Amino acid sequence: MHPTSDPDAGRWLLGLCLARLGFSLINTVYAALIPLLRPAWGMSASQAGSVQSAWYAGYIVSLVAASLFAGRYGARRTFLGMGWAACASSLVFALGAVDYASALVLYGLAGLFAGGSYVPGLTLIAERVPPAARGRAMGAYIAAASLGYAVGLVGAGLLAERGGGAAGFLLAAAGTLLGQALAIATLRRTPNVIVAARGPLISLASIAWLWRHRAARYVILGYTFHAWELLGLWAWLPAFLSAAAAQHAGDGGALVFAGAGLAALTHLVSTVGSLFGGHWSDRRGRTQVILVMSLASIACALVFGWAMTLPLWLLVALAVLFNLAAIGDSAIHSASLSERIPAEHLATAYSARSILGFGMGVLAPWLFGRVLDAGGGGPAAWGWAWTLLGVVAVVGPWATWRLQRGG
Repeated sequence: MHPTSDPDAGRWLLGLCLARLGFSLINTVYAALIPLLRPAWGMSASQAGSVQSAWYAGYIVSLVAASLFAGRYGARRTFLGMGWAACASSLVFALGAVDYASALVLYGLAGLFAGGSYVPGLTLIAERVPPAARGRAMGAYIAAASLGYAVGLVGAGLLAERGGGAAGFLLAAAGTLLGQALAIATLRRTPNVIVAARGPLISLASIAWLWRHRAARYVILGYTFHAWELLGLWAWLPAFLSAAAAQHAGDGGALVFAGAGLAALTHLVSTVGSLFGGHWSDRRGRTQVILVMSLASIACALVFGWAMTLPLWLLVALAVLFNLAAIGDSAIHSASLSERIPAEHLATAYSARSILGFGMGVLAPWLFGRVLDAGGGGPAAWGWAWTLLGVVAVVGPWATWRLQRGG
């Protein structure tokens, strides 16, 4: 549907983006509170990372289910149906997470229903927005999530000073409820499109087709290692900035807010990265922009941890650049996949991408914490942990380069 023949497209996209913002708060509230919850719950760094990993593990299942349901029952129906489940699970997490064990289970449960606003949302955009503007539209949708991450970080950090971790968790539940209300209002006139598949949505034959399809193979591989770096970054950035702020001065509660607030600043700026990256890729091509963004973010990862003793303003500037580059190609990966894969195979492609990408995302926070524990939690340990993130991520631009060589 061309924008000139669709005067409501702008309002529709804005409403969908605001809904995504509300659903996204829960993604970052736990990361914001790690400096407070670690001593309160007696967690090691690897245990703290494993709670975030549990979220990503649930999110994998959620994304695969959302892809399958969107293909079988339509993106609109899936978006709204999983939204109700997300509301319930986020409220259970907010009220029931009181220690490491309960948080591990309940945050994982919340992740299990959180993917309904991601793949179905991108599918709704792909159904309505023409290819010439799709990168920008998907960039706006990803940017809305980044804004939600920032709101979650700032809100949780502020509320932690008065109400502790529980207040931050309740903020996340409220955001999910608001997102669902906005989604219902925005999608009330949106048709539920179901694309007839040639066979089962997921089968060994369709997976084999994806593997034989060279472009699909490299797009999915590139996204997989993009997700490794990005999800590791988001899990540990607030705690890292809090630890860096501690080297200057401050009390514990203020440091939680400092780390969360500074991380939120990087997410706010990264919204520009999503919008700019999507717009740039519409003009210059998907693979070229992915290569630039991914190589820039890897360079940041390799130096970031070793820069902990720099003046805080300089470290935050580096964090802004890191987050901007890391998120800048997310929407482009999604647009590239939607353009290279036939509609009847898109659900399989999104599912494979989700399993592999968020599978690496499950490992990243936990392995980061293991390195941190092994190094004693000092500046050098942070340096090696961030270096691990960057070194493994190199596979991503290699895959994109191979894709580009194949035209």
